[in-house]
Amino acid sequence: MEDLKKQLSMLAQSLTNSWEKLELDNKTKQLETLEREISEPELWNNPENAKNKNEEFAHLKDEIEPWIVLRAQINDLKDLIDLGGEDLKEEISGQLNAMEKTYNELKKVLRFTGEFDHLNAVLRITAGVGGTEAMDWASMLERMYLRFFERNNFKAELIERITGEEAGIKTAVYEVSGVNTYGTLKSEHGVHRLVRLSPFNADNLRQTSFSLIEILPVIKSDTDIRIDEKDLRIDVYHSGGHGGQSVNTTNSAVRVTHLPTNTVVAIQNERSQLQNKEKAMEILRGKLAQMKIEQQAESIDKLRAGESAKWGQQIRNYILQPYKLVKDTRTKHEETDVESVLDGDIMPFIDAFLER
Repeated sequence: MEDLKKQLSMLAQSLTNSWEKLELDNKTKQLETLEREISEPELWNNPENAKNKNEEFAHLKDEIEPWIVLRAQINDLKDLIDLGGEDLKEEISGQLNAMEKTYNELKKVLRFTGEFDHLNAVLRITAGVGGTEAMDWASMLERMYLRFFERNNFKAELIERITGEEAGIKTAVYEVSGVNTYGTLKSEHGVHRLVRLSPFNADNLRQTSFSLIEILPVIKSDTDIRIDEKDLRIDVYHSGGHGGQSVNTTNSAVRVTHLPTNTVVAIQNERSQLQNKEKAMEILRGKLAQMKIEQQAESIDKLRAGESAKWGQQIRNYILQPYKLVKDTRTKHEETDVESVLDGDIMPFIDAFLER
């Protein structure tokens, strides 16, 4: 039994070290404060503020709760070891091994040390040149990410989606929420290349297609990214909705241009003009934050003109013909089970990126 006591003691110490690094005592106090705030009826006098507080509470609870549960389990196992005899050794060993596995999964959050890693993220998928073939590839990537979100407890809210004339999508934008969302997804930022036999031409020739994936941190206010109003040009134009040309053709679509960097964000959906502007500004802040990271700039005033993700930044190849392989150009991580990858099994690529 002494060997199990030593193993448990080492696990408990590791948990304590991680607890301190993550400042979970402070975060627990923050959670208690938020819980009191959202229980006050007056909070709902400002619905937007109430929504933000509830989202912050849920996000923090999801982050802290697994650690609290694991610590309680370790304490319970200590008591069991003190009380138990040799007849409980196998049961205790099984529980301890399960706890170590849980801890090894939980401690992965220690990799998220970036300025924006804890924030939610915007996923933007854009089909490259190549017509229907490229748009079909963009829709394949959309499905891949949505499956990944389902498997890993991320919530995806559709902001905008423009379908192709024959198949696929021209672009799709989602806001993704969860624990360390931006930190988890930032590895996906860049150009994704597909090589396959084309299902869209009669000769069934091998075809190469590209899609641009942008992962942007969701920055709700100007606290972290301050944008001068004089640096913005805001255009309003007709937004065409579903159901025919006469539906939703009010001036609700908004295009925001950040003049110093020539960064453009356009939002066209069925919300009001004000909501479209707020969402466009949120995405613009994310784009500028991403550019700040890429260019290692001290502030957005130092940013150079250019897109947040350039079409030349090819990060991953998905090859279906003449052989099957998915390979990341940065980490060199590769998988031969292409179908599983396209079905959402991309965590090995994310892990390889974060552990560089």
